[in-house]
Order: sequence, then C-alpha cells, then structure tokens
Amino acid sequence: MPDDDGLNGRALRLAYFGTTVVHDADIDLSPGEVTALLGPNGSGKSTLLRSLARLHKADHGTVGFPDGTDAAALSPKDFARRVSLLAQSRPVPGGIRVVDVVGYGRHPHRGRWRHGDAEGPAKVQRAMDICGVADMAHRGMEALSGGERQRVWLASCLAQDTAVLLLDEPTNHLDLRYQVEILDLIRDLADDHGTAVGVVLHDLDQAAAVADRAVLLHDGRVKAAGSPVEVLTAENLTAAYGIDIRVDADPTTGQLTAKPIGRHSRRFAGSAAD
Repeated sequence: MPDDDGLNGRALRLAYFGTTVVHDADIDLSPGEVTALLGPNGSGKSTLLRSLARLHKADHGTVGFPDGTDAAALSPKDFARRVSLLAQSRPVPGGIRVVDVVGYGRHPHRGRWRHGDAEGPAKVQRAMDICGVADMAHRGMEALSGGERQRVWLASCLAQDTAVLLLDEPTNHLDLRYQVEILDLIRDLADDHGTAVGVVLHDLDQAAAVADRAVLLHDGRVKAAGSPVEVLTAENLTAAYGIDIRVDADPTTGQLTAKPIGRHSRRFAGSAAD
C-alpha cells in the first residue's frame, strides 16, 4: 500500500438528536496497523467508527486521508474504493451463493450493468482464499453457520480492495474458534497486505492481542490513545469502566490480560490468601 494510505478524524463532534455523544475526538488509522476502539457501552466507539465510514455526519470536525483529501468531497463510489466497512449486523440473504455475496464488494469498481471490472473475478477469488471460504463458493448463505457468514462478509469487504478496513465488533456472537480466526485474519491483513484497520472490540484481551494501537473512550471522550501497553493500564480501565480492573503481563510473551475484580473475585482472592 502507498505510504499516504490511511484515514484520520480530527476534532470530531458527533451527536444524536442534538445530544453530543462524541466530543472532539482525534483518531489516526495507519497502513499496516490495527487500531482498536475500546470503551464501555455508550462510550461512543461505534459512533466514532461510523463517522469514519461517513455513515454518521459530524457536527464538527473532519474525516480525511493523509494525502489531504477530505472524505466528504468524494463521491460515494470513490470513497468506497478507499474505505470498506464490516458493520455489526448483516442480513442473511436467502438463495444467494457465497461467491455472489463476496462479489458485492466489487460494486465500487463496476460501471453500469456490472461492466468494466476486469480484475473483479481475481479479486473475489483472492478474498475468498484469504478468508477461507473458497470451498463454499457455491453454497447458499442460509446454509452457513454464523462464523462462516461473518467470514463471507469479511471477504466481501476484502474484495472491495480498499486500503482502509473498518470493523464494528467483528467477533460478536461468534464461538471461540471463529473469534480467533477473525482476529488472525485482521492481523494478517495489516501485516501481509498493509491494510489500515480500525476495529471496535469489547474484549480487552483480544484488543491487547491484535492491536498495534488502542483508543479508549469514556463518556464520549478519548481518555487514552497509544500502544496497548500505554492505554490498557489498570488506572485507565478502572476509570473508564467504573469497576476495579487488574492488568497483568505474561512474563514470557508480554501479552496483557485484563481482569475485572468484582465482589466475589475479592472474596475468592481473600480465601485463597488465607
């Protein structure tokens, strides 16, 4: 990917029905990096992601690219050639094959009547190969499990062939195996394909495992931004989530783990100490 690929938001103020829910947020998505947006429910992380995807218009501030292009100045098709979004919920289209759903991602590159996309078939095949769904290309979407469907929708985003990929809780409602597979795919996209990834996650341990950078939101404000080690501290997380959270690092790998400390956690810890 070119060095000027990526996406940024500056001084973004976002509101619903006149009530501000995100206050003057700055965020940078860089090529080859995964940026995790974190915070409790209602903190504004999904709204911030939607604003980067131009699905939520800012009351103030801008979304743009490192080359100076204002995202608002682009046509929908031109923007979709640069940024793709995997939303939280996707339909389950009955009677439609996997290969056709993945092919939807080629829409920004096609002219009228689906013409003018010579690279389309190869891009669709590549996306299915990356996401591990090529062997189910001719199966109907209704016959797939939730995890398989999620991988198909992710393949559709990859077929769109953008330098920026936005994902809103991509591991939600998936079992452990598919959560790990989706996170591995996200990491591969950044490492192997130079994609700038912005992802909303609820699981702090997943964020620590997959992200290069983290943005922690609380009450609509960016409380901390930086590397996971800088952001995922006990002090920051306890303040943001309103519950005591202990953060430990594996002595061998350095991997961070966050553990909320509830009333029963304290009791059990006390019993163990006795």
